[in-house]
Amino acid sequence: MLKTKIKEYREKANMTQSELAGAIGVRRETIVHLENGRYNPSLKMAMDIAKLFQVSVEDLFTFTEESQ
Repeated sequence: MLKTKIKEYREKANMTQSELAGAIGVRRETIVHLENGRYNPSLKMAMDIAKLFQVSVEDLFTFTEESQ
């Protein structure tokens, strides 16, 4: 399971979902789905978001194995 801290970093930057979406060239709905864990970003999108917030991709995203 991919977990994200996008919302946390976005709020620290006083940025709206729409502003973040515009900055990386996606729709606001994509940011909503990313923040809710319903969408896995492409590597390029993950890197674009990390660059915007000046953090590493690993700071934004963590992968955990789901127990079955």
